[in-house]
Amino acid sequence: MPSLFQQIQAGALWDFHGGVHPPTRKAVTSEKPIISMSLPERLYIPLRQHIGVAGQLLVEVGERVLKGQALTAADNSMTVPVHAPTSGMIIAITDHTSPHPSALPESVIVIEPDGLEEWREREPLNFATADTQTLLERIQDSGIAGMGGAGFPTHIKAGLHQPVDYLIINAVECEPYITADDALMQEAPTTIVKGIDILCKLLNPKAVLIGIEADKPIAAAGMRAACSQREHYYVREVPVKYPSGGEKQLIQLLTNKEVPAGRRPADIGIVMQNIGTAFAIAQAVLDDHPLISRIVTVTGETLQRPQNVQALIGTPVAALLDFCGYQVELEQKVIMGGPMMGFTLPDLAVPVVKTTNCILAPSHTELPNAGPELDCIRCSACADACPATLLPQQLLWYSKAKDHDKLKEYNLADCIECGACAYVCPSEIPLVQYYRIAKAEIREQQREALKAEQAKARFEARNARLEAEKQARLAKNQQLAAARQQSQQQNAGSNTVAAALERIKAKQQNATETAQRSHADIVAEREVKKQQARAYQAQQAAATHTDAESGAQSQSASQNLDATATDPRQAAVAAAIARAKARQQQHTTEPAQTAQSRASAPAVTDSQATQNHADKAPSQDDPRKAAVAAALARAKARKQQQGAEAEQNHAIENNAATAASREATADKAPSHDDPRKAAVAAALARAKARKQQQGAEAEQNSALDNNGEAAASSEAAADKAPSHDDPRKAAVAAALARAKARKQQQGAEAEQNSALDNNGEAAASSEAAADEAPSQDDPRKAAVAAALARAKARKQQAAADTRSASEHDENAQAELAKTKGDSA
Repeated sequence: MPSLFQQIQAGALWDFHGGVHPPTRKAVTSEKPIISMSLPERLYIPLRQHIGVAGQLLVEVGERVLKGQALTAADNSMTVPVHAPTSGMIIAITDHTSPHPSALPESVIVIEPDGLEEWREREPLNFATADTQTLLERIQDSGIAGMGGAGFPTHIKAGLHQPVDYLIINAVECEPYITADDALMQEAPTTIVKGIDILCKLLNPKAVLIGIEADKPIAAAGMRAACSQREHYYVREVPVKYPSGGEKQLIQLLTNKEVPAGRRPADIGIVMQNIGTAFAIAQAVLDDHPLISRIVTVTGETLQRPQNVQALIGTPVAALLDFCGYQVELEQKVIMGGPMMGFTLPDLAVPVVKTTNCILAPSHTELPNAGPELDCIRCSACADACPATLLPQQLLWYSKAKDHDKLKEYNLADCIECGACAYVCPSEIPLVQYYRIAKAEIREQQREALKAEQAKARFEARNARLEAEKQARLAKNQQLAAARQQSQQQNAGSNTVAAALERIKAKQQNATETAQRSHADIVAEREVKKQQARAYQAQQAAATHTDAESGAQSQSASQNLDATATDPRQAAVAAAIARAKARQQQHTTEPAQTAQSRASAPAVTDSQATQNHADKAPSQDDPRKAAVAAALARAKARKQQQGAEAEQNHAIENNAATAASREATADKAPSHDDPRKAAVAAALARAKARKQQQGAEAEQNSALDNNGEAAASSEAAADKAPSHDDPRKAAVAAALARAKARKQQQGAEAEQNSALDNNGEAAASSEAAADEAPSQDDPRKAAVAAALARAKARKQQAAADTRSASEHDENAQAELAKTKGDSA
């Protein structure tokens, strides 16, 4: 069985599913030559005339351009530029009605031709010596896009890197009325073949298949003649059937291959180009002639001269119709494209673009309007006529329901919008219009989904970038932390060694200093102990000589009183000072003696027998004799003090009597508020109080003298007692005697204080009587208040003395009980 290539070489043809046979109506223009049209008044060049995006604008309003000059620049692969079709002035860049079924406005450049047809400088290429990249750049810069279909950029198809088995040149004008490619093949087959040669150099296919319908014998003969010198260039005449000029249908006719749904012909090793595109490639490479014009079939019964016209890109359709003798009818419609796939123009100002191949102006009888849309009768004629083997009835239902998912499921994208289904529909349903609307909606939905995906991708990329930066920061921080910890450990190790060395040195120094200071410390400790012993001995000696010092002070005080007896006031002051000193010494000496007696009681009791024998000998350090002598000295001192105080009081009484006589004399004088009387009365009150106090002190002193003599006699009797008596009993007896003496002294002081209180009350009463006098500023009140304050102070002192005496008695009793316990 021969291979596919052998079958193609043998001229085998195949068929495709469906298709229709409408009347061709091509004879009117196919036999006429191509005519060049005169320059119109305005040219409207759209910035985008292909599938893709518009190029970057290079000109501005008011600029003069030359023929073939680029008006836009290709800044990406899906962009092809546009050029100036003639020389002239740019008068506007504005929006204009687009050559599209929607008739939406789009940006155009308006050029006013100057009629000079002045070309820009051109640089032809020798394609035999030029490299592939240079050829592709020339094709793109010349603005060449597919001229038979949707206008796909030609340089992308010609620049495929995958292997290509067959290059198919589509010269099948299957739609009625259109003869532009037929006329081009009749007039320029050699140029077309040169363009095919350039494509073969770029694609390097195994074979070139040129498909032409069987009703174009002249064009087929011309192409065979032009290809006669090329190997593997095959011209094939295909049956007249619509839509045999479709890309997938022609591939199936010539190669028996089907393009899978959603795939491209390049995926199965096939590339297809239009015959007009091959002609434009030859002009661009060989003559540096950009795509600025094309052949347009202008036909219809309303035209007086239907023919194929070489029209400049941007020529308004109205100018083209006028050139062919257009006669307007009522409700006239003008179609851009053929009657099967074309669309009615909303405005005759729409310009000719690179994909415009026909302008049809039929009459009412030639192409009547479609009748009203009826309900589908489910005849399945549309499914039988569909060349893409689709189900037009289901697609219609889902298009009306806007069920895009179902439309995708039923492969709406594979519809080539040939119109065969609408042509055979008995209900005259405009199926293609529904499909176009549904496709537009799906494209918009896909565009929005793409934008959302791009936004999501940008968001995820941003999050990934932020996370990567975060991880990088964390890693960097961890590295820095590890380095810092390592350095700290190193420093710590060195610091540890240094610290250990310093400790060793310190220990050595301490040991040296300790060795040096050991002898000095021992000497110092000895000296401290000696000082403590000396201090203790001095304390004992001070306690022994306290009584002697008190006697001496009492004697000195009595001498001072004798010396100052001549002056009563000085005597009173001296007596007060002496009494204060004596009381202070008494309060200081008695606690010390008590503590000493407590501390030394055991020692005294233990050494009592020895002291009894020592008393018989003349010794100065006998404690009992010292105690008796101290008691006698205190009694004598008190007796002398009482005598001095008696003399002082006598002098004060004399002074008070004198003052009283003066006050009595002054009272006789007529004076209502005499301050001197108050002073005299206060002095008398003070004198009486002092006299009572002296009497009480005299009684106390006599009692002390009696106590002292009794203590002395008791001590003497104790001394005379035999030495074998218990010394602890003697110490206890002495302590009891001293306690009784102090108790009697405290009783005397209490009586003295009560007398002072009585004197204070008497003074207060006298001062109150003085207050009854009508005087607002009586100084006697102040004197009475002072006397009361002094009386209260003395009363408080007596109470304190009483408490101390009671405490002393309790201590003595405790000692006695202890002594009895020891003796028992």
